[in-house]
Amino acid sequence: MFAPRPRAMRMTGLIVGATTVTAGLFSGGVAQAVSGPEAAAGQHTATVKLTIGDEANSRGCSGTLIDSYWLATAASCFAGTAGEQVPAGKPALKTIATLTDGKTVEVTELAPRTDRDLVLARLATPAAGIAGVKRATTVPAAGTDLTAAGFGRTKTEWVPSKLHTGTFTTNATDATTLTITGKGTDVLCKGDTGGPLLNAAGELVGINSRSWQGGCLGTDAAETRTGAVSVRTDDLGGWIDQVRSAAAGWKAETVVQAGNTLYQGIRLAGGGWTGFTDVQTTQAGNIGGIRTAAVAGMGSDTHVVALATDGTLRHTIRKADGTWSGFGDIGAVANYLGNITQVSAVSIGNDLHVVVVADGKVFHTMRYANGTWARFGDLAPVAGPINTVTSVATASAGGQLQVTAVSGGKAFHTLRTTAGNWAKWGNVADAAGARGPITSVSMAGTGNDAHLVIATDNGTRQYHAMRKGDGTWERFGDLKDVLGTVTAKSVAAGSVDGELQLAVTTSDNKALHTIRHTDRTWNTTSTVDLQGTSGTLGAISIAGTL
Repeated sequence: MFAPRPRAMRMTGLIVGATTVTAGLFSGGVAQAVSGPEAAAGQHTATVKLTIGDEANSRGCSGTLIDSYWLATAASCFAGTAGEQVPAGKPALKTIATLTDGKTVEVTELAPRTDRDLVLARLATPAAGIAGVKRATTVPAAGTDLTAAGFGRTKTEWVPSKLHTGTFTTNATDATTLTITGKGTDVLCKGDTGGPLLNAAGELVGINSRSWQGGCLGTDAAETRTGAVSVRTDDLGGWIDQVRSAAAGWKAETVVQAGNTLYQGIRLAGGGWTGFTDVQTTQAGNIGGIRTAAVAGMGSDTHVVALATDGTLRHTIRKADGTWSGFGDIGAVANYLGNITQVSAVSIGNDLHVVVVADGKVFHTMRYANGTWARFGDLAPVAGPINTVTSVATASAGGQLQVTAVSGGKAFHTLRTTAGNWAKWGNVADAAGARGPITSVSMAGTGNDAHLVIATDNGTRQYHAMRKGDGTWERFGDLKDVLGTVTAKSVAAGSVDGELQLAVTTSDNKALHTIRHTDRTWNTTSTVDLQGTSGTLGAISIAGTL
């Protein structure tokens, strides 16, 4: 493989083809840029221009937004000397990102890779209204044409004011890099280092690192080579998502069942979503298939309770650092139940409450803060008998466990006081209004109030009601104006930073998400990007963590 020549120069740049600097060589300030045509208006809007250092001694690079808070760029942009390992944390030099809408935002945090010229950089404030780049999950084959974008030097301009692009052909790949060659006269120049390398679908496959810079303004006339090296990003989805999810702020931990497995993803504080990972394949261990699952947040931990296809109930914990415990068998410690069909879970303090439907009856257990479990108890002796139960939901409100069970298409409500005493079942229709036969139910607590969300009439109608802290109910309100006309397979309500977040899986295999704010307004419902999942969607569950 060729060794592209580093050129340590002060950054001035835009893209005119693609060119990159050798990793780490920035004595006095360096960067490279793409020498090709200007990008059309509205194209590659995730690409940003980076200015590192003060006006008297600055270097320029490019980068690409992963989401509203994080961008990917070359670690060498921040290195003081050749080969220096850039430390995590605040950049040594003040760094300003100029977005494609002209706004400028300071970079406040760096999260570098140690095995390649790559760093994730966090913005002080979100890049509102600019979508992050989609990430490819496969490496491009040799001969594949790719597009590089950046704000580096061109063939004729030292400091371009426009984003430029260039077309490159993939030569070869190894474990961490891609070698590419510019087509025609396209080349990566100073200022393009850190810019994105994109496939035909516009997905990120790499970050530009170094190049020969043949034809770039200021390069020796004898140099004509347009080859370059980019670092691969297609294999870093898990690492990128872990860096993003480890940042401070409330998160909506989400699990969705698809096919016979379970996928976990996170809605971050900034509003973006991570990808979804298969909990069985890569995280907590294969339990032979999963029918349904519930998620509960406890501090920065995410508890997942899954009903395996063999009928056993399993439990695992995802820590804030992204590691998972192996699935444990709840029946072995809390007593085995026959014919479990539904499960719900919620945290109250440091205790995890799990409620299941087994043989049409409702049972409750707890996992205490010390990791031990109580034995399952039948709610009929303490809350009264109800007919065959088909589904169940739980919430924590005012320190109390609230439970809604569906029997005969109707919702019944009970609660467990902080003293451990259970109230008798009450028919929700008597307090919140009658609705059609309920097919899916979920609950979430915000403060002292418990929100109840139901899907009725084979999922074609969705409603929201609230049991207030004083025990009175606000009646069911139609969610059509919030969700639109959809057929819901599963509804999931979760409390995140004091607000209700609602997720729905639909009959057309989509997942929808919205938020009910404390002022009672709702966000515009959006479709969740389920990258990483496969199969027909089923149950969904959502909960908040820090």
